[in-house]
Amino acid sequence: MSTAKYVQNTLAEESTGHDWWHVYRVWKTALNIAKHEEGADLFIVQLAALLHDIADWKFHGSNSDMGVKTATAWLNKIDADKETIERVCYIIKNISFKGANVRNKMNSKEGRIVQDADRLDAIGAIGIARTFAYGGYKNVPIYNPEVKPKYHQTFASYKASNSPTINHFYEKLLLLKDRMNTKTGKRLAEERDVFMRTYLKKFFREWEGKE
Repeated sequence: MSTAKYVQNTLAEESTGHDWWHVYRVWKTALNIAKHEEGADLFIVQLAALLHDIADWKFHGSNSDMGVKTATAWLNKIDADKETIERVCYIIKNISFKGANVRNKMNSKEGRIVQDADRLDAIGAIGIARTFAYGGYKNVPIYNPEVKPKYHQTFASYKASNSPTINHFYEKLLLLKDRMNTKTGKRLAEERDVFMRTYLKKFFREWEGKE
């Protein structure tokens, strides 16, 4: 698929956990979830999964429109029809977590599948690794017990956050299990959520010098 090659080339040098292999995992997980979701358009699922992070706002001056613009340009280049472009770009526009107290509804079956796949890659063992990779990119401390987690009321506040990496677990990652859209997503999220909570218990014991 030419889109997969395009994304792979575009994100080849990315090192914050939003790289080609993140996209690859989301793509494959989305297809797995779609098998259990009757009536999902696999073509839209795959295109949206592949393009969902093609120009993430986090790396484009907080411009949340850049992903849609970049995806649209590519889809036009490969002669995608207008409906396909609209459906894929709707998913890209609405897929992101926007803050603990910001609710964004995903109103398409394909979007709910891709959103679940993306969120699954943010939790569990891989999610932990990606979180610390991004924290390093942001140049924030691993943890500061004097800085408490913030449950952001707006997307703007969430985008501006520079909280320590551990706080991100409470501000986003531990919330995702209960925000999964599909039965398959919910099932897969259970074990990953448990793993994160176990990791955090161990982290805090070691932080205090305990065995």
